[in-house]
Amino acid sequence: MITPSESASQSAPPGLTVEVDGRPATADDLRLRALDSYGHFTALQVRDGRTRGLAHHLARLDAATRELFGTGLDGARVREVLRHALGGVRAASARVHVHRPADAPEPTLMVTVAPPVAPAARPQGLMSVPYQRPVPHIKHLGGFAQIHYRRLAGRAGFDDALLVDAAGVVSESAIANIAFWDGTSLVWPDAPALTGITMALLEPLLPAAGIPCVRREVTLAGLGSYRAAFLTNSHGIAPVGRIDGTVLPGDEALSRRVSEVYEGVAWDVI
Repeated sequence: MITPSESASQSAPPGLTVEVDGRPATADDLRLRALDSYGHFTALQVRDGRTRGLAHHLARLDAATRELFGTGLDGARVREVLRHALGGVRAASARVHVHRPADAPEPTLMVTVAPPVAPAARPQGLMSVPYQRPVPHIKHLGGFAQIHYRRLAGRAGFDDALLVDAAGVVSESAIANIAFWDGTSLVWPDAPALTGITMALLEPLLPAAGIPCVRREVTLAGLGSYRAAFLTNSHGIAPVGRIDGTVLPGDEALSRRVSEVYEGVAWDVI
């Protein structure tokens, strides 16, 4: 376990730090969470005590806590435990998990701090799979099917799984939102999916950069009409090069503009 004093001189955590409500996680803490997957979380990249879209993270945590546990979650409390777990670590991947044990008077917060992750630079390959997440608007725990299908995709030579329904309607990837470029607009699939923080930051900003955004049904059968696609999640933005046997040629100028918009998003102090 890394203490704040030990991590103060480090640019990134060497392994994994786990705290629960501002203290090192105990065996009982981890046992409870290993046996109880009912909860939700948010994932964020941290650089120098800042993250993008902090208000979105806090609002989503609060909304999901109200829906699952019938009580709100104070954003100041989330920031406090997150700062404590980070200590002096300057670059990290962090997660805030929300549970409510049966004997707990309020939800508990588990924070994990791991080495930072950058978005994939090379175009990603996606394998379509017949699955949609239950209660998709919540970033909930217990994602067995997402892990399973990602592993299957990896064995088949792909980078991630693309979730589709029985009719071939696209929703999201196993761990990211996806958007398609039809030559005129960036199309976000109109299907049940989690609104990720990176998506929530980009969608309202792109039109001012000359990239109109629309919500529209996207199907596997119609993939040939798109020139490019992008994955967006807490890691950032990654291009998509192929989906099953369909190759997307990409658009370098568009990729640069989308990346510039994202890079222009301010980092918020945690």
